[in-house]
Amino acid sequence: MQVTTFLGYDGGFQEAARRVASYEAVGLDLVWVAEAYGFDSPSFMGFLAARTSRVRIASGILPIYSRTPALIAMTAAGLDSLSEGRFELGLGASGPQVVEGWHGVAFDAPVGRTREIVSICRQIWARKAPLVHDGRYYQLPLPAERGSGLGKPLKIITHPLRPRIPVWLAALGERNVALAAEVADGWLPFLFLPERAEQVWGDALRSGGARRDPALGPLQVSAGGLLAIGDGDEVLAVRDLARSSVALYLGGMGAKGHNFYNDLACRYGFESEAASIQELYLSGHKQEAEALVPDELLALTSLAGPRGWVAERVAAFAEAGVTHLQVTPVPTAGRSELDLLEELCGLAA
Repeated sequence: MQVTTFLGYDGGFQEAARRVASYEAVGLDLVWVAEAYGFDSPSFMGFLAARTSRVRIASGILPIYSRTPALIAMTAAGLDSLSEGRFELGLGASGPQVVEGWHGVAFDAPVGRTREIVSICRQIWARKAPLVHDGRYYQLPLPAERGSGLGKPLKIITHPLRPRIPVWLAALGERNVALAAEVADGWLPFLFLPERAEQVWGDALRSGGARRDPALGPLQVSAGGLLAIGDGDEVLAVRDLARSSVALYLGGMGAKGHNFYNDLACRYGFESEAASIQELYLSGHKQEAEALVPDELLALTSLAGPRGWVAERVAAFAEAGVTHLQVTPVPTAGRSELDLLEELCGLAA
């Protein structure tokens, strides 16, 4: 298994880049760079490319609604060139609050749009012919009746370093997960509970996998959680650090009936807790909502505990099909982030 981590903007670009360079030195394989509605992630990923030499750099995620398909492909090709072939493209739909509230674009047809975007990107990178795409959501060139009539098929001017850049899809719903299994190089699930992954996603993964082009190779999967290794209550308490975040996703992301993360918790078997968390969170009782997040969910979606227990969790993630452990190291009891990553890299080898 490979070891990856998500990177936020805490401390600014300079400090975050220094952290990634130190992670690289102890064996980190890949870093995911987030984008929400702060700074854009491609600027940061280009900066990281200049400050590192081995670690792979991935968008985690670029929202599909915030850029045209061609710009997504151009950005990926540019970052791949800057990093000398170390870039991987993570795509996702984000959510209606950000897409419609920040970008002013309708949040519609995420599955169909994602499928077309992946196809368009791969056409552009391959550079075999001028780009022509006649899809339901994207038509390139734009039909004359929808524009000036002057659009013409074009090729990307520069030659991409690689004709095939790995594409990861962030997906939770059955149709999106099936799409990832069919067309993507990798899948980014959220709040992945290995022991219940089969019952939640097994059918969708098999359905999409049955249509998968063998040339893509096996589907890669990146999942994990908070990382702390050691004995004692301080390490076990690390699991609890995810409580407020999980409550936010289950309770505050979206409205009743339109919360993908709450639906996931229900499918895991936490229907009662998920309903109560959402009710409390949306009514402003956030602390009460956090208190109801199941300890079992926090424990099994983390890698925080004694070394033997962490090794068991690594094995559980691997058994569930995870190829890339995605962790957030939390220093405890004199253990630094670098110590933790180095030890995990040994356990995952």
